[in-house]
Amino acid sequence: MIYMIVRVSVIFPYRGKMPRKNTESLLISDILRKFRHEKNLSQAELAGRLGIEQSYISLLEVGKRKPSVIMLIRIADALEVSPGVMVDAVAHELRRRS
Repeated sequence: MIYMIVRVSVIFPYRGKMPRKNTESLLISDILRKFRHEKNLSQAELAGRLGIEQSYISLLEVGKRKPSVIMLIRIADALEVSPGVMVDAVAHELRRRS
């Protein structure tokens, strides 16, 4: 949970969306989450298919890490989609947002 400190030094949970600085990470994280949900996979299940830690998937989905091209290809294979489909989805989302 994320907490925010206000002027009167009261700490309360911040329930809104945290602003993200890196648009590319945001797009990749959104697309990765979308495809994972479409396949009804948990982060742990996807990580198991890839032989990596679940925490890495979590970091990707919140935009704190960016996958390498090789990892993006491995993720696409694990999600049973073409890497091109994932890249096209990112490009489509980028055009939609601009």
